Amino acid sequence: HCLSVRAVCRREIDCDRGNGYSWKITLLRNYWKSKVKQEWLNGKYSNIPSQNSLPEKSMYPMDVETWGEILEAELER
Repeated sequence: HCLSVRAVCRREIDCDRGNGYSWKITLLRNYWKSKVKQEWLNGKYSNIPSQNSLPEKSMYPMDVETWGEILEAELER
């Protein structure tokens, strides 16, 4: 699980590990973020008519760099 989460959230995982968090805590801190981020990066939410059309678990607190990655992926589509 840790490696699959790291494949999507490398910066976040490396930062948590660098700050001394255990793998267990790091996984708990980043698991749902990686799921939501991967869906955004894959374009699952690219063509929604309104925010009301978004599924309940489409948002998660993410930093500026993460949203930058998502926006760059959208621009490339």
